[in-house]
Amino acid sequence: MTHRRTIVSIAFLALLGGCGGETEPMQFGSNIDLPEPKRGILPDMVIAEPAEWGDKLPTVPDGYTITAIATDLAIPRQTLVLPNGDILIAEGRGGSAPDLKPKDVIAGIIKAKGTSSVKGGNRLTLLRDADGDGVYELNTVFAENLNAPYGLALVNNNLYVANQDALVRFDYAEGQTKASGPPEHITELPSAINHHWTKALAASEDGRFLYVGIGSNSNITERGMTAEVERALIWQVDAETGAHKRYATGLRNPTALAIQPGTGQLWAVVNERDEIGPNLVPDYLTAVQEGGFYGWPYSYWGQNVDDRVRPQAPDKVAAAITPDYSLGSHVAALGLDFSTEAMGEPFSNGVFVGEHGSWNRAEPVGYKVVFVPFQDGRPAGDPVDFVAGFRDDDGTTRGRPVGVTVDPRGALIVADDLANVVWRVTRTSPSGP
Repeated sequence: MTHRRTIVSIAFLALLGGCGGETEPMQFGSNIDLPEPKRGILPDMVIAEPAEWGDKLPTVPDGYTITAIATDLAIPRQTLVLPNGDILIAEGRGGSAPDLKPKDVIAGIIKAKGTSSVKGGNRLTLLRDADGDGVYELNTVFAENLNAPYGLALVNNNLYVANQDALVRFDYAEGQTKASGPPEHITELPSAINHHWTKALAASEDGRFLYVGIGSNSNITERGMTAEVERALIWQVDAETGAHKRYATGLRNPTALAIQPGTGQLWAVVNERDEIGPNLVPDYLTAVQEGGFYGWPYSYWGQNVDDRVRPQAPDKVAAAITPDYSLGSHVAALGLDFSTEAMGEPFSNGVFVGEHGSWNRAEPVGYKVVFVPFQDGRPAGDPVDFVAGFRDDDGTTRGRPVGVTVDPRGALIVADDLANVVWRVTRTSPSGP
């Protein structure tokens, strides 16, 4: 497939508020110095038409290999490795928010250039590698007629799916290849307007609770606070009854959740706000404190006030928690999972993060899976590219990673919703690199 660049002209952008340079380096980690905000900035954006992979593959570190284990999917978002090694894939596309203003119209056009033209499947697909040779010879629909499914979690014999409008549950028996019936409704999820439609999902270690990430309905409350009721937060849901409460608030768009093994600590990756420059605001990885407030919309990266928001709330700003780890501004992190020793050194202690990639920077960032090393249970060090090559320097864009799932047997599963592929990364030898 040929590709062409789409360039929003600087002259037109000037009418929308100007164009900003990108002189500041990307900053990672916990101790970062934020640049001054540049209000009204919408940088010139260069997004390529999607291109086929052909005979190319994403790049991985020495000692690892990557394989496409499923192709021709219908917008794969998140995956779940089942106890017998089967893989479930949530496929779909949601959202129902109308555009607000000229900037949002342009943003919508640019986003569309970096998304698949395939209709979302609204289904779960199951993959099986029966003989363990790395080839998933069974590719079958496990459940269909869902509503933009995204988050997945298995608790004993219960398979939970976070649709864009509801949390539902299927009965599951190991080895099952098709749902035995329609899902049971557990609880409705906020879905009016649905500017950010994805509903991330994780289960507590004991299976008693489910955590659901619910994104905001705007960038910084342009639709008014009524549209933000029960948005930009994480719910804690009783897995049996569906009763829920706010677990943490002020997280603009918590797109992926994971429980840290052995500690029970909930972690999240969060997409932050736009339109104050290409180097603000950092998307982040953080341990989520119960009852914690993380700033949105009043402040960012702790107590940095966003003076575009009216009315202000100084008391809320004073309580805002600084996230643990900057992933860089506009990388659009959509996937998160903890590694295991089976992934091999130096990738055994830390988290993998799927970065869908920026749409609103003249110099694109993201478009890869990174590994964030941990030490003593916390992030320690710069992110390391683990799966890259989704976007070339000339703008050719072949894929955009979303969900990442670590197979306990020693593989990383990556959903690519632009190429409609699921990739599997494994060590080339038991000794690893």
